[in-house]
Amino acid sequence: MIISERIFQMLKEKGLSQKEFSDRTGIAQSTISDWKRKKTNPAADKIMVICDVLEVSPYMLLTGSSRNVDYLVVDADSEEHFLLESFRTMEPDDRKRLMGYVEALKGAKEA
Repeated sequence: MIISERIFQMLKEKGLSQKEFSDRTGIAQSTISDWKRKKTNPAADKIMVICDVLEVSPYMLLTGSSRNVDYLVVDADSEEHFLLESFRTMEPDDRKRLMGYVEALKGAKEA
């Protein structure tokens, strides 16, 4: 199944018309109709807004799999981004130590 077919299946399941979908995504109705008639897929820059409106992950939209995958979007200038990038470059032993520290902090807050 191609992505556009998956979109129309999800619209049907959610009870959304093409017009409602167009209004919520800002994608022209004619473009949405083209996906259906010409069996084409949406442009890559529309995928995230489509996922937001359909309340599905990009993984689900692109593959059709309901595999439980979470996506996190962070600002490149944020502390979260710094932590993620730092974690990626750590040695395995350092990662384990950091995760142990995080678990200890979480446990301290829960107590």
